[in-house]
Amino acid sequence: MTNKILWNPNPEKVAATQMQEFLEMANSKYKLRSKTYEALHQWSVNDPAKFWEEFWHYSNIFYSENYQSAVDDVHKMPGAKWFTGARLNYAENLLQRRDDHTAIIFWGEAQTRREISYKELYHQVRNVAAHLRNLGIQKGDRVAGFMPNMPETIIAMLATSSIGAIWSSSSPDFGIKGVLDRFSQIEPKVIFAADGYFFKGKSFDSQEKLKGILNQLPSVEKVVLVNYTNTVQTEKFSNAITFEEFAVETNEELVFEQLPFDHPLYIMYSSGTTGLPKSIVHSSGGTLIQHLKELKLHCDLRQDDVHFYFTTCGWMMWNWFVSSLAVGATIVCYDGNPFYPKPDALLHMTKDLNITIFGTSAKYIAMLESEGVSPKSISDYPKLKAILSTGSPLSDESFEYVYREWKSDVQLSSIAGGTDIISCFMLGNPILPVYKGEIQCRGLGMDVDSFDDKGKSIVEDKGELVCKKAFPSMPIYFWNDKDGKKYFDAYFAEYPNVWHHGDYVLISAHGGVTMHGRSDATLNPGGVRIGTAELYRAVKTIPEIQDSVVVGQKYGDDERVVLFVKLKEGYQLNDELQNKIRSTIRANCTPRHIPAIIMDTPDIPYTINGKKIEMAIKKIIHGEEVKNKDALANPESLEYFKNRL
Repeated sequence: MTNKILWNPNPEKVAATQMQEFLEMANSKYKLRSKTYEALHQWSVNDPAKFWEEFWHYSNIFYSENYQSAVDDVHKMPGAKWFTGARLNYAENLLQRRDDHTAIIFWGEAQTRREISYKELYHQVRNVAAHLRNLGIQKGDRVAGFMPNMPETIIAMLATSSIGAIWSSSSPDFGIKGVLDRFSQIEPKVIFAADGYFFKGKSFDSQEKLKGILNQLPSVEKVVLVNYTNTVQTEKFSNAITFEEFAVETNEELVFEQLPFDHPLYIMYSSGTTGLPKSIVHSSGGTLIQHLKELKLHCDLRQDDVHFYFTTCGWMMWNWFVSSLAVGATIVCYDGNPFYPKPDALLHMTKDLNITIFGTSAKYIAMLESEGVSPKSISDYPKLKAILSTGSPLSDESFEYVYREWKSDVQLSSIAGGTDIISCFMLGNPILPVYKGEIQCRGLGMDVDSFDDKGKSIVEDKGELVCKKAFPSMPIYFWNDKDGKKYFDAYFAEYPNVWHHGDYVLISAHGGVTMHGRSDATLNPGGVRIGTAELYRAVKTIPEIQDSVVVGQKYGDDERVVLFVKLKEGYQLNDELQNKIRSTIRANCTPRHIPAIIMDTPDIPYTINGKKIEMAIKKIIHGEEVKNKDALANPESLEYFKNRL
């Protein structure tokens, strides 16, 4: 059954979008079967070489040497080669604009506000890059960030990538072990770190934690400390310098090393809650062209836009939204708790800064609703044209909440992809309607499909998310994976020459995508696969429940469904509430979804980036140890699941 349409784009605005402009161009040159997004997408995956070549020119990527071919073989996964022969620099593309237009607005939890123009950004990157070179940093060296989401993080990243060194960052709220699990694999020579960060009105010192990290990270030759909470103590470290000293004015020119399209830019990490994090290496060209496609076409981002995404520097959404600088737009960096001092803090910021694209997590939107916040009572947000949501599936209730309580005329784009591809498989579209509960479309150039248990394509039924052709932002390799086995096993062991992502999805007849949770977290009672997202949607309608997590437990020769619920204050999990939960699930899902066991818990584990961790709970209830807890925002919550069953 088709979900109802919550928003239709204004035809006049559609005509002015970059997506429509690109569609008209493609239709004029390649005679699409119709002037629709569906036809444009089909052309982009039928002839990906032509699509990516056309977008290369449309996007105005700055390069010093042109490519010989867009791609050698899109059916070679892994191993397809993109834009062979091209030479470019990621940082140069983000710093093409060098005028007085605001590049970055920094908004701290305590109403800290700072602005940096494109001209200032260029000069600061020049200074930092010069001093990195003076330290001997070269192409291929690793530079790490242990930083909040602030301008100095972006400056350090751009300076690093201008040289051709590789940037990798971690949020300062990670524990020592979590940071070492990541950085010890890549052995950075320089680390940029803030003295601390703010959260819920308090400042937290990062320097003791940093000492613990450096004690076990002998590769670091220089520590650059940013004085953010006014507690910098360089004397604590044998090789430290302040950011102000490191970024002192220089007369040296900013040299942008011209690099191959597939030169490494970023090292990202899997969540690492069930093992050592995978170190995923992304290319400069692949990251740039994919981000530009998503920002310009799917988000209709322009130079006069103000783009905000609530993210830490340890989440790929930071890397994604920073690429907005390549469009010449203004980006807003936020550090702190999004609900401090009140739940509507970011909404007031959105009004005050005239934010046009607001990005956040599905959990944030759900929390706004549970806190009783009505954004439209603050402002009608005349400039806001798109709200982006990711991190987990956006519930039907959250879709309706946005249009009822926030803004009726806004493009609500649930997006999904991940760290693995530093981009999106499915995302928004300014020329398509928004259906309740659905991601609007599959991304251009992304041959996304859903496979059944036999590896056959299916529509209007749940299956495995796959991508059947290569795309530019695929990882170039995993760090310390010389024979490529870890990389191959992560994505290609299930289906030959097909990317297997590990999400459970339903693709509708009109091209929308509904997320049904991670494949490894799907429930399998009686041999029937059930997506966790369906059950969460049902449970969310029960007013007594604040949050929930569901897992499958081996039970004899079968699997039983176990539901843990976090109750709102004043409620108890008595027989009456248990019956209400079961009847609600039966009415909204199927009898197979009904949990065999319902138990209460005072808390539910999430990653620092706001993702619910079903697999960690599943390991615990089967008597297995969860070794890497530093990726969790609340690791102590795991204790509540031990010895319960």
